[in-house]
Amino acid sequence: MHGLALRASVIQRDKPIITLISVQTSTELITFFGRLHPLIVHFPLSLLWVVFLLEVISWRQSSQQYKPAIHLMLWVVSISALLAVAFGLILSNQDDYAGSTVVWHQWSGIATLVLAALALLAFKADETKSYRALLILSVFGVSFAGHYGAMLTHGDDYLSSALNPEMTKDSIAVAPKIDVKKLQGDINVDQKEALAIEARSILTKHCTNCHGAKKVKGKLRLDELKYVLKGGENGDALIIGHPEKSDIIHRIKLPASHDDAMPTKGKRLTKAEVEVLETWIKQGAPWPNSPNTTRPLALPEEKEKDIAVSNDLPTGPVPAAFQEGENALASPAVQILNTNQVDELNIKVRTILAHNCYSCHNATKTKGKLRLDKKEFLFKGGENGPILVAGNPEKSDMIRRVKLPEGHDDAMPTKGKRLTKEDIALLEFWIKQGAPWPTGPEKSLYRVAALEPRLPNLPSANSQVQQPIDLFVDQYFKKNKIAWKKPVDDATYIRRVYLDVQGLLPNPQAIQNFISDKRANKRELLVQSLLSDNSAYAQHWFSFWNDALRNDYSGTGYITGGRFGISKWLYGSLKNNKPYDQFVKELISPNKESEGFIKGIKWRGTINSSQSTEMQAAQNVAQVFLGLNLKCASCHDSFISDWKLDDAYAFANVFADQTLEIHKCDLPTGRMAGRGVLYNSLGKIKETPITADRLVQLADILVQKKNGRLYRTLVNRVWAQLMGRGIVEPVDVMDNEPWSQDLLDYLAYDFANNGSDMKRLMFQILTSKTYQLPTVGFKEVSMLTASNYVFKGMTKRRLTAEQFADAVSQSFFPLYSDSALAVKMLPADIKKEIPFARAALVKNDPFLTALGRPNRETVSTSRTSQANLLQALELTNGVKFNYTLNTGAKIWVAKYSSSDALVNALYRQALGRNPSSREMELAIRYLGKKPSIEGVQDFVWAITLLPEFQLII
Repeated sequence: MHGLALRASVIQRDKPIITLISVQTSTELITFFGRLHPLIVHFPLSLLWVVFLLEVISWRQSSQQYKPAIHLMLWVVSISALLAVAFGLILSNQDDYAGSTVVWHQWSGIATLVLAALALLAFKADETKSYRALLILSVFGVSFAGHYGAMLTHGDDYLSSALNPEMTKDSIAVAPKIDVKKLQGDINVDQKEALAIEARSILTKHCTNCHGAKKVKGKLRLDELKYVLKGGENGDALIIGHPEKSDIIHRIKLPASHDDAMPTKGKRLTKAEVEVLETWIKQGAPWPNSPNTTRPLALPEEKEKDIAVSNDLPTGPVPAAFQEGENALASPAVQILNTNQVDELNIKVRTILAHNCYSCHNATKTKGKLRLDKKEFLFKGGENGPILVAGNPEKSDMIRRVKLPEGHDDAMPTKGKRLTKEDIALLEFWIKQGAPWPTGPEKSLYRVAALEPRLPNLPSANSQVQQPIDLFVDQYFKKNKIAWKKPVDDATYIRRVYLDVQGLLPNPQAIQNFISDKRANKRELLVQSLLSDNSAYAQHWFSFWNDALRNDYSGTGYITGGRFGISKWLYGSLKNNKPYDQFVKELISPNKESEGFIKGIKWRGTINSSQSTEMQAAQNVAQVFLGLNLKCASCHDSFISDWKLDDAYAFANVFADQTLEIHKCDLPTGRMAGRGVLYNSLGKIKETPITADRLVQLADILVQKKNGRLYRTLVNRVWAQLMGRGIVEPVDVMDNEPWSQDLLDYLAYDFANNGSDMKRLMFQILTSKTYQLPTVGFKEVSMLTASNYVFKGMTKRRLTAEQFADAVSQSFFPLYSDSALAVKMLPADIKKEIPFARAALVKNDPFLTALGRPNRETVSTSRTSQANLLQALELTNGVKFNYTLNTGAKIWVAKYSSSDALVNALYRQALGRNPSSREMELAIRYLGKKPSIEGVQDFVWAITLLPEFQLII
């Protein structure tokens, strides 16, 4: 077994402290002792826990050996607790602590003192039961007191913020960063509000820990305007209109070493923050939601002129005519909007409502009798009355509720993310304009990708790029000002393409031959050679299609006859490179070998109506072949698209032997479903009571060349498998915008009109200059699906579970024996076609699950490439992996008598190269001149964890 050496590096900072205490009065001496409280308080806190642990050990071992130590420590605890309480009471009076937190801290500390003293007395009297009970209460008491002490020092969310990082976010809204240069002279009401919010956030960040409701140092509070204006024991903190005369500005500008400098601890204010506070005082120290920030101010003439001539509604939250400077808030003035502007504003407002409000206020769920999904219901209001007053956002209950702090009883939304400041500003602007709503049919809130195929014009070739893929990427690079990088070297390319086509590592000789090959077209020849190995190709891509078609060798339904495998059909289809249109037809209108996909899983027991086999077929066909999510719409009208419940049931009804009754949220509606193919422009299903006949029609309709969505979806999936990220992402949401519409459309059109040949498509991608670019890494997985994603090359990927297992089997020792193969589910001659028991052909197990192989009870069209804790634990302590390493190590030690020969062979097999002199030196230092089984096992384990082994780069 392997051990992980975890080094804890403790960095001690040298802090030469010269403490000069000049005690001139008894008051100063008392203050000094009070401030010893934080030092003394840690003695009872830590020692009580030590006593408790020693007592537990004594009880478990029935031993008295720790009794003298416990006795001594109880004395120290009692004395230190007495001192801590005394010094704490002094400190609370000297440093102006206030509020319920300090009261709880004081009384729990006093209780701990009493309990610890009683525990000592009970211990001395040999009253074991009483002593132990008092000791436990003392431990609880000191922990309770310590918790409230931490709240005083570090804030109320000291513990909770560690468990929930979202709670560390400031509960006070922070204004956008503002340009103080734009806030000189007369400023409007919204600019004052922005300035007020920014100033308050700065005070909250730097000052209220010592000058807030919990702690009132110097009798000065800075958490509310009335206290700010009141000042502290040293007088006024600020002089309205005069930052240069304000004590608060004077103190924050002092050097950190000065006695009067503020803040006394933590980070100093930045220059920009100081400038904001100076501007804030100069503008009258406005405070959010106070009267002096809400009185209407007239707009300057120039601004009124700008408003009058505004014609366009920008993509930002509010029209540019209502912005003063780059980051200022919107003006409340009214602008006359034209029809296009009304339409655009309406879509933006409905989008905000759809993403934040529809889940509770829609036709299915009408919380508070309020619906927000239709104009008539929105203006009607709910059980509490109207939610908006057209022209008056400040009187609209909708605005009041979305502005309330999270946790408030009336705050909306009650769950999920809060609305952004930009969203709220746009809603206010919309209401201010009179809450305009266009007449006629409403435009869709959601992007809907074009269904029909499209052949874009090829950009002109040049000396650098000629291949169609590269021409479109070159066009994209020029638009985004990205320079082409040098292609990867031969060693990197051969490893990359071997893994992508066959899922295997190239052997050392193949690498050497490829590097030595001087032919200009050797990369194209290599790809052709790999694709022509039909068995190896099928074995690798088998895993991808098993995931997508939720085909497996064991699991739910197989034993009870509620699920059927398609492994033999699928393997044969891949091996023979069956045209994709035929591939799809045989899955939708299946024969006996391929019927398992649309038959789905017959779940045992009571199931939700959306889990019926007919609905499963509709969901899975839509997801796999059309990149469309129908799961939401199979229960109720979708919140994330325009698909309706009736659409989902009409499609599911195509697969049904009997007409389906529509169920809404699992409740029968009494309505019977119609029949349809989702996209009416593709054709209609002719009525027939024979399901098989309907499926033939459906298959023919879906594979038509005019169904561009079918072919775009497949092209996008293959691109994502080979490049690490789809042209459209996520790959199951094909209505999302692609980073290159022209590239996607070209590849799909070319694919559909050239025999739907998947190997031909792969050849195009694998031989492109684009595929040969260096890989690109991302710090966060979310960056891959971000709206501002920019393509720069292949995404760095981790080997899949099957690729990793096969790489270990190839380079060291087989992870699986032939007996692990799912032979009953596979072609009869499968053993003759494989070099070893490949992981794609064995049943799932804890090792493969940990490395990312799904259980395949649902469609899975992509796997995460991010490492996780379960994977680390399995590779460190997993039984199968460690058994393989140990068994292989015995064979390698018997084969290689010297460590240098073994290291050379292992590097060549696993990494396709010889070790560097430094790597050889380190390996020999660890293994010694003669390798041992344990040493080789650990060494191979280390090799398999290298990024060079685990990643496709």
